[in-house]
Amino acid sequence: MSSFLQRLLRFGRGSGAITHPPHHSRDIHPAWVVVLASAWLATACNVPLWRELTALPGQGTLRGWAFVLAFAIIVAAGNAALLSLLAWRWTLKPAVTVLLLMAAFGAYFMLAYGIAIDASMLVNVMQTDVKEAGDLLNWRMAATVVALTAPPLLWLYRRPVRRMHAFRHMAHNGALLVGSIVVIVVSLLLVFQDFASTMRNHTKLRYLINPLNSVYALGNIATKPLRLDTSTLMPLGRDAQLGASYAGQQKPPLLVLVLGETGRSVNFGLNGYVRPTTPLLSARTDLASARNAWSCGTSTAASVPCMFSHLGRDGFEARKANYESLIDVLHHAGLAVLWVDNQAGCKGVCDRVGEVRTTALQDPALCPDGECLDPIMLKDLDKRLAELPAGQRSHGTVVVMHQMGSHGPAYYKRSAKALKKFQPECTATALQECTQEQVVNAYDNSIVQTDQFLDSVINWLAAQSQQAQTAMIYVADHGESLGENNIYLHGLPYAIAPDVQKHVPWITWLSPAMQARSRVSTPCLQKDLAERRITHDGYFHSVLGLMDVQTGVYRPELDVFGPCRNAAAAKG
Repeated sequence: MSSFLQRLLRFGRGSGAITHPPHHSRDIHPAWVVVLASAWLATACNVPLWRELTALPGQGTLRGWAFVLAFAIIVAAGNAALLSLLAWRWTLKPAVTVLLLMAAFGAYFMLAYGIAIDASMLVNVMQTDVKEAGDLLNWRMAATVVALTAPPLLWLYRRPVRRMHAFRHMAHNGALLVGSIVVIVVSLLLVFQDFASTMRNHTKLRYLINPLNSVYALGNIATKPLRLDTSTLMPLGRDAQLGASYAGQQKPPLLVLVLGETGRSVNFGLNGYVRPTTPLLSARTDLASARNAWSCGTSTAASVPCMFSHLGRDGFEARKANYESLIDVLHHAGLAVLWVDNQAGCKGVCDRVGEVRTTALQDPALCPDGECLDPIMLKDLDKRLAELPAGQRSHGTVVVMHQMGSHGPAYYKRSAKALKKFQPECTATALQECTQEQVVNAYDNSIVQTDQFLDSVINWLAAQSQQAQTAMIYVADHGESLGENNIYLHGLPYAIAPDVQKHVPWITWLSPAMQARSRVSTPCLQKDLAERRITHDGYFHSVLGLMDVQTGVYRPELDVFGPCRNAAAAKG
């Protein structure tokens, strides 16, 4: 008994091996790992932030440099506060590794394409398919990631981290957290006026703080189920019925919705662009092009679910639950619906109806290198339509064609060789390797391909006139940056995104029979939509209005075609 008490007393005095493990000369205290890793993340991994910040007016003064220094300390302390929560024996090195990799990839994309990182950008990343990811891989990315991660990781994994008793480790981590918060508060107080003004007037900076921007975005995505009930899909338009135009109809309506990808309105010759990017469409007199149309997002993941929703942009972002889409409402009304996809899927919009993917098709002319050009969607389309339920087809049919369009950065892959009118074009996926002229050339060639595709869709529809009353609506999901202000691609937060990422083409073609059926004339649309501002908020309601689907969720004031229909009714 006495020997047991003696051992217990020695353990209580801290003489046990677990309480005070032996130190080695190469051991490094966990706190130093946190501090040094935080400093590396705040400096080397935040070049995009410091480049943007030092380029602001007034930053060349002593006060300006003092502000930059304080900002750097705040960022480093923020990283330290985050790492202090993860600075445990088995988690510290993995946590530092993950943050370094996040920061390195984030730094590359922000440097190379001028992007900013928020929740929507990370959703885009997570929804990127293998082909899209392959277009982004290049030696510059590898070199950047290695340069930013290899030095700190080699140093970290060659040194053991000092082991401490759990309670002592907890005390150290707590002190590190409190100290980091104190440093942040003191630094903020010293430059608060400049900091508040800069962050208010230059919102983009908050999305460049690396890797805290990615951590915040991941947290936003992870907590989304707390703000949005994803377990339940709310029914929509179950009261949908076909309107009076279907009574005794001789021919059913056939509407093709071309869902464009990465279309810049200002690069369409049809909309006044100085280059002839749309020679076939521009030669037609039976089209109406809305030159002042705007998207509800800057990425496919944001825009597609939004434009097929009844809520509009503000309502969609604030929603508490997911709803059925335009595709479901059309189906509830008894129409046949077909979704043909040459992109990365319908983003949940067509899940209850299903889709036809072109990825499995092999056509040497239309699918070079395993990636299909958009005309592939017209191949065997008659056969696919014939496979839809005959009862629904007798009422009417809506076909959605989701383009590959002008998806970057590999714009040169989006056009056939015969349609490459503008040379030289950029053939690199690292767009910074090309001149802006080469990038624009490659992009404009993809618009020439879209011009050819849309003209082919219209011609195909015209050929169906014996058995259907036909129409086409082409609307792009979002636009694109092509190097203006060193910004490339798309996906910037909507509030700070340049107009070229939000200004989209919206083109409508109505056959004479559809004009008579819908009481919407093309000449009226050509005049009405020449300058009137419209948005994706009206897409859902415009399609329902054109197809004469009666439902309580239809809002006539958002129907883009409404003014012309009302004018026709007034004349009648």
